Amino acid sequence: MARVVMQAVVSVDGYIAYPDDSVGPLFDWYGNGDTELSARPSGWTFRVSRTSAAYVQPFWDAITVTVIGRHLFDTTNGWDGKPAAGDELVVVTHRPLPEKWLADHPDAPFHTADSVEAGIALAEELAGDGLVCVTAGDVGGQAFSAGLVDEVAMDVAPVVLGEGVRFFGSHAGTVLLDDPDRVVQGERVLHLHYTVKR
Repeated sequence: MARVVMQAVVSVDGYIAYPDDSVGPLFDWYGNGDTELSARPSGWTFRVSRTSAAYVQPFWDAITVTVIGRHLFDTTNGWDGKPAAGDELVVVTHRPLPEKWLADHPDAPFHTADSVEAGIALAEELAGDGLVCVTAGDVGGQAFSAGLVDEVAMDVAPVVLGEGVRFFGSHAGTVLLDDPDRVVQGERVLHLHYTVKR
């Protein structure tokens, strides 16, 4: 059975981007080290501290399917048909993906679902026993509110943004997490991993 983890880089005050979707200094730690960190199948490479690479690389390698919202798809142009992490990607959207994008990326392992619940269910089916990563923000917050998230992974950058896109989206209410089972101090980032209490 697949595990569903909600993940993002986040500011100390709980934001994953500014209101205009820019990330400011949140991602600075992706270039402040001497150890290569690579994302498949996108081919992106970063230079992070050895400690961060030892934590993040196995996590990224374990992702089988990623779930994102239509806003992130449009903002990134669907990462040119290559999931940022994992073998396949599910876009939660009420609109079909653009015909031109589909024509330009006929082999993209992208799927669509018209609700968060359907998107997570499809991702779990595609992942089998693998790891499903749902991006934090609106879609992740909806999945979290619906009780569909098993784990929460945060890469906390030492910055206060003051406003922007919340890690937990519009989620309201109290949800208890277990004590963190991973606390890893990198350079200019703190990696935290929690399991959601059931």
